[in-house]
Amino acid sequence: MDHLIKDTATLELFAWLDPDAELPGWDILTGNPFGTSLPEDQFTTVQNYFAEYHLEYFRQRLYNDFPSRLHALLLFATRVDAENFRAKHPSRVFGKYLARARSTGPYVVSFHDSSWLDYLRLPHSLNLSTLDEVSGYYWKGTLVEEIGLRFMNERWREPPVIEALFQGTLEPLEHRHQSLLLPGFSY
Repeated sequence: MDHLIKDTATLELFAWLDPDAELPGWDILTGNPFGTSLPEDQFTTVQNYFAEYHLEYFRQRLYNDFPSRLHALLLFATRVDAENFRAKHPSRVFGKYLARARSTGPYVVSFHDSSWLDYLRLPHSLNLSTLDEVSGYYWKGTLVEEIGLRFMNERWREPPVIEALFQGTLEPLEHRHQSLLLPGFSY
């Protein structure tokens, strides 16, 4: 599958948004493209910045035609991907609603398995060649489940959650607000 698209054909994408948010965005200070801050500890913060830094460094060297994670909107390819993300990271979408948006006009979008970021953010120390290998898989569009990853001497498996790195114009569609009290329930 070609996972880099430059087109004008209408594309529909999804994002978890705060109730007062208008367009999907990225909180650059937390290194979290889905809004809510991750746990406040120095190791997690360093891991997040390092993962994003290395992915961007690798992109600039070998995948310069692809949208940058730092300058693109990070969305989900399908509603199922957004729901799978919520199942894996309920605290990161708590109090948010699932928004649907449609592209208008020309855009560039690439699709990647966000489970690679989950792997990079695990509490382990990866050497530079392994970081390059993981970054290569991410930018090639390889799914985590296709590779035999290991963590703490055991096989590490995660279902794919496909994110879309989008540069262009989006038109918001209907908004379905999530309850701030009970995750997963609409009001």
